[in-house]
This record gives sequence, structure tokens and C-alpha cells, in this order.
Amino acid sequence: MARIYMHSALTCSTNLGFHFRSSSSHLHRLIFPTSLTLPHAKTQSSWTGRRVVAMDSSGTDSAKEVHVGLDSATEEEYATQSKLLQEFMSIPTLDKAWILSSDSGSQAMVAMSQANLLANKRRKFMLSALISKDETTSNQSSVNFHWAPFPVEMTGASAFVPSPSGLKLLVIRNPENESPTKFEIWSSSQLDKEFHIPQKVHGSVYLDGWFEGISWNSDETRVAYVAEEPSPPKPTFDHLGFYKKGTSSDKDIGSWKGQGDWEDEWGEAYAGKKQPALFVIDVDSGEVEHIKGVPRSISVGQVVWSPNSKGSAQYLVFAGWLGDKRKLGLKHCYNRPCAIYAVRCPEPKDDANEALPIHNLTKSISSGFCPRFSKDGKFLLFLSAKAAVDSGAHCSTESLHKISWPSDGKLPESTNIVDVIEVVNCPDDGCFPGLYVTGLLSDPWLSDGHTLILSSYWRSCRVILSLNLISGELSRVSPNDSDFSWSVLALDGDNVVAEVSSSPVSVPEIKYGKKVLDPSGKPSWHWSTIQKPIFKCSEKVASGLSSLQFKILKVPVSNVSECLTEGAKRPFEAIYVSSSKTKENGKCDPLVVVLHGGPHTVAPCSFSKQLAYLSSIGYSLLIVNYRGSLGFGEDALQSVPGKIGSQDVNDVLSAVDHAVEMGLADPSRITVLGGSHGGFLTTHLIGQAPDKFVAAAARNPVCNIASMVGITDIPDWCFFEAYGDQTHYTEAPSPEDMSLFHQISPISHISKVKTPTLFLLGTVDLRVPISNGFQYVRALKEKGADVKVLVFPNDNHSLDRPQTDYESFLNIAVWFNKYCKL
Repeated sequence: MARIYMHSALTCSTNLGFHFRSSSSHLHRLIFPTSLTLPHAKTQSSWTGRRVVAMDSSGTDSAKEVHVGLDSATEEEYATQSKLLQEFMSIPTLDKAWILSSDSGSQAMVAMSQANLLANKRRKFMLSALISKDETTSNQSSVNFHWAPFPVEMTGASAFVPSPSGLKLLVIRNPENESPTKFEIWSSSQLDKEFHIPQKVHGSVYLDGWFEGISWNSDETRVAYVAEEPSPPKPTFDHLGFYKKGTSSDKDIGSWKGQGDWEDEWGEAYAGKKQPALFVIDVDSGEVEHIKGVPRSISVGQVVWSPNSKGSAQYLVFAGWLGDKRKLGLKHCYNRPCAIYAVRCPEPKDDANEALPIHNLTKSISSGFCPRFSKDGKFLLFLSAKAAVDSGAHCSTESLHKISWPSDGKLPESTNIVDVIEVVNCPDDGCFPGLYVTGLLSDPWLSDGHTLILSSYWRSCRVILSLNLISGELSRVSPNDSDFSWSVLALDGDNVVAEVSSSPVSVPEIKYGKKVLDPSGKPSWHWSTIQKPIFKCSEKVASGLSSLQFKILKVPVSNVSECLTEGAKRPFEAIYVSSSKTKENGKCDPLVVVLHGGPHTVAPCSFSKQLAYLSSIGYSLLIVNYRGSLGFGEDALQSVPGKIGSQDVNDVLSAVDHAVEMGLADPSRITVLGGSHGGFLTTHLIGQAPDKFVAAAARNPVCNIASMVGITDIPDWCFFEAYGDQTHYTEAPSPEDMSLFHQISPISHISKVKTPTLFLLGTVDLRVPISNGFQYVRALKEKGADVKVLVFPNDNHSLDRPQTDYESFLNIAVWFNKYCKL
């Protein structure tokens, strides 16, 4: 299902994507009594833990909340664990970075965020630094970042986007109600302009990372962006129920608004969001123009300006997703058909009511997104998920393409699409496994204009790559021998500023890379660590991390004879994290098997605050990238559709057995943790291998595909992963379909389950609706299994709001401690 990355916790952001014991029942409930508050005991600075409605003996929900007191030992454990977890959760996250160049040198701007548990939001702030370089020697120049002494909190800011010159800063403040959207234009020392855009013009600006697109034009007079269309008028009735003609104010006394026609939405995370539409604002006058000509069957996003050539028309180029029949879930689903479009930017001479013609630039390919123009404006580069669209996999190996851009601004009827990087099916050992990017920098070019810098998954790591579009040469910019994950943040001329998401055992850091020549004249990259770390952590966290180590294990495929392709026969990987201290008794620490969602996502070898917390309290981790994960070539990825519930389950069991055989795990103390499809695997494993795991935790798990298919936002996922192709998909599943869905689901093995299991469920999850988890929970309750459930009433599939994330992993730790006797 959709993509879930382990570096941002075990979030369930994939297409698919983790409580106390009553003396009279085996059904556990996490109920924090009013005397136990998190994270502090003071009323003014604390929040109450999530309460869960109880189930009566028949397994139905009771309307009452049950308050269960904690014994002193359990209460003390919650208090102890919450203190350490809070220290991990306070480590900030780097969101974006920009390098602004001027005659006086370069300046870095870094946007960061930090969990604000009390407000249940993320606190946003900005750091800035002057960059100085000592060019004493060509190959060993040093670089220093002179950071401002304190960050600046960006209270209420939804987005900030520097202009190309770095002389202006656009700040957008989306409303939380029906108030206007605010646009602010800042100069170096003051606020220059402020515009309030009313709801009748447009709603909130899209900042979702999918439709999101905010683009300055080259002379910095206008900004193109994507925002929600105004709400369509609703029928109005007077106090007697008579229909009122024409429009009326929402505040009209003696009348009320009807609901009007239902409009389809893009599923998970888009509930209540209006159609994305294209707008341009003049930053001097504040005049906003809705770009007409884009049919409502196309949802627009990722807009950029075409090159500005004298005497030629300027275009807005954007990605568009088709939603004419049904809008299936879009978030993390790259298998939705999309294309690159262009529409001429309106000019003063144009009729304001006239719809301008729209041009599809990528008619011959099923997917096109993330458009970027070359520095000289001669060609347009874009990413494609055609392998996903054509096969049906929600995410797959990507490809990179380009088309020529006409210098006269006259777009041809058809374009010649040139393949730059093609899909890799079966990579050789140590060789490029294919492209897994999903996005590019707004300006991804070195100064030569033809060298592209990007980040991509390479097996279980994320690496930085350099692509020469003239020679076609692709090379690694990040060190070849590094098992850390690297991500490009920004470019400083021909130098690279990178976030090293480090490893599972160390917090990220920023490095500065410079291209140098070795004695033979061959280019390489010299990396300097920025001297002042901006990812600070407490001494206790640093001490805990310093005692950890990790390595990437290659796990042989157990059933090679059943593999249909060569790539599916290759070993997959698992990241093993453990204490570096030698145990006096020679025993291994208890093991947590961590399973990502998807299945077509990947758990990169990078830092996760939540998983590092589990490591620091005494657990080893086995993070399994089973076949079907990104980063290993298309053959391996496409080997699991049609075999979910068997091949992926066997891969996890093979990885666990491999770790045990290597002496890395104690078979009597193994737990399993997964979200979304990882939760599907978790609940499968406790049914298919009931004696293997002493405890389990599942976040928004897929437990019964037969009951999920009719209510999920991605019913096509159910058919594709069950059958292995997309030809069987229908809105009206047959009895044969439903039978297969049940057979391959964890619920078909529920009679064998005896592992104590913790469930964490989001009430507003549209991807794996909460009823799916509850059906499985009630079935376990019926057979007397040990179960604990925590329900988050305002969370969707990802379960990533600060309090939810915190409370989830606090309970995971206490749950595992209980059964591992830790």
C-alpha cells in the first residue's frame, strides 16, 4: 500500500502502513487514569492519555469509559519510560533547506520542526547561517557555517519560500477556519506586503508534498501556486423549508444551508479537501488570478514557470492527475495515471473569462510528474512512475525522461519523450538498482547546467547521485562505502549540502560536499562535517546511542525454485541494530522485528527517534526489507503481488531464522512490530508462526482484505496484491474474489493465534478503516487471547500526530517489556 518510511518513525503512510489487563478479561485496554498525565504532572503543562471505550463480554462497544487503576510498579514504569521517550521525541527534524547566494557570499536557511506534545502539533522554526570557505588548496578547502545564535519560531506559518534571488521571502498562512489565506512578502529587514485572500477566491494552499507547488517567476513579480477551489454554492432553505433562489450569506437569519451534491475526494489525508486548482498572485498588487482552461477532471499540482524568453509566451507547467471516473486514494499511490501539462500564463490583453488551451506534453507515457526545466531552458525533465501505473503496484521503480522545450514558446501537437534513466529490472551486485526518488530539488542543477543531483534509495540505504545529461553518466556522490543514508538538501553552486540521516544508532548531521579531482584527474567528492550540530540531543540519549551498533544482513531466499524472475532469487536485506556491549551471561537482548508497510516501500538505514528509543531501553532490532521493497530492482519488487501472506511472511521468518542462526537473537524473546502492510504481516506471523513471537504490536493493520475492499480508498490494492495484476479490479467483487481475499488475510489464521498483541488504531483512517482492526480484535477476544487496544479518535492512517506517536511507542515499550521480562 502506500509508502511508509521508517526514518520518520514507523508511520503508516504507506498505501496500507502500530494497552491494562482487567482481572475479569483477557482484553487489555490502555486507560490512563486522571492521576497519570503525560509528560509532566503539572496541570498547566500536561495532557491526558488516550482513553478507549470498553468492550463488554459480547465484544460490543460500551458507551462508558472504563477507568482502570494502575499498580504502583506499572505506574512507575510508565513514568520512567515516558521521561526517556520525551527526550528522544524532542530531537528536531530538518524539513527543508535553501542556499541563497549573493555577492557577499552564501547563506543557508534551514526550516526545522519539533514535536509540541501539549499542543499536539509541530513547532516550526528557522535557522540561518553564513557560509565561509577557505580556498587555500583546491582539493582540501574548508567550509564553516556561522549559525545565528538562536532560531526564529515561525508561529502560524504554513510555508515559507525564498525567491530565486534570495531578496524576498514568501510566507503563507493557511486558515484553520473560514478566515482568509494570508500571503506575506518579506524583504531582508521588514514585511513589505501582506494580502488576505478570501474564501470566495480560494481555500487553503496545498502543502501536502503531492499537489503542493509554489513557484516564483524569474523576475519575482508573480507566484504560481495550487490551492483549494472555492466551495460550490449550497442550496438554501428558509425557516419553513422553502427553497431560496439565488445566493445568500451563510449568516442569513431565518435560513439554513443544505448539503448539495457530494463530490469525490482523493481518499486518505484528503477528506474535506476541495479540488486543487491553479492560481497566480501578483506580489505587488495582491491581485489573484484563477487559471482557467484546466478541466475539473484534472487535479493539478507541482507547478513551475517555463523559461521567460523575449517575445515568446510564458507557460505554467504542472502535473495533473485524472479523476474523471473515481478518485482512488492518491497519497503514496504512484500508480495513478498522471501527465505533464502546460497552459499559457494569462496576459493583460486576454479576456479574463476566456479559458486558455491546455497542452498534454506527455501523451505517450502513462505517468509524468515533478517537472523541472534545465538551466538554459532548452529541455524539460520529469519523473515517471509508468512501471507502477502499467503494472498496478502502488509504488515501483521510477524512470527519468526529458522533452525539448521550444525557444519560440510555440508548443507542438506531439512531443518526443527521451528516456534518461530507464527502469532497472535485475541489477547486478553492487550496481545501480534503479531510480526510487519521488521528488527533486526545486533547482537540482550544478553550474554546468547539465549535471543533476538527486537522492534515491539504493537497497537499504538512501544515496546521493549525480547524473550527467550529456554523457548519460550516473555516479554516486555520497561515499560508496557508507551504510548511512544520505539526502541532498540544497546546492551551493557546484557544492552539495547534504543531510546524513546517519544511521539507526546516531542522530543526523549536515555535511558539505565539494567536487575535487584525484591525482589521476578523476572526480570525487570531499565531505566536511558542519562544525555545529543542529540535531541536538540530551546527554542521556547520546549516551544510549553511543552503546549501539548496526549492520546490514543479506538474507538468502529460502524458496528459490519458486521464483519466476532472476531478480526475485537475489538475497534481500535486514538491518540489525544491537548493543555493542558484551553481555556477561552471553545472552542476546530481546529482539523486535520491525516491518514496513506497502508492501512496496522501504525501511532505510537511517535514524528513527522511535526505534532508537526501543534500542536504547534494551532491545535489538531486525528491520526487514523483504522482497517487494523499493531499492532492489523491479523484478524483486514485482515478485510479491499475488503472493502476499505467503512470500512476504516467509521472507520475514527467513530473516528471523537467519538472525537466530547467526547468534544475534534469543528465540525465546522475539517480538514483532508493524504498521499498515507491516501490520498485515504482524498479524499473519502470529497466526502462521504462533510459537515464534512472545508479543506483537500492530498499527492500523490490514487484517481482513475481504472486509476492507468495499470501504478502503484503495480497493484496487486489494485486487492487485491478491491476484498479481490489475485486470481483476472491479467495484463489485465476486464471491470468488471475496473467498480469495479471506484466504490470504491474517484472519484466516486467527484460530492459531496465542501471542499477546497490542493494537493501535486511528478512527479516521480511510486507507484501512478501523473496523478492519476491530473485527480481528473481537475475534481474538472471542477465543480468549491477550489483547490490548488503543484508539486515537482524530488520527488517520499514519498515526503521526505528536501525542499519538508518543503515546503509541510508550505503550509499545511497556507492552514488550511485560512479555520479554525486561
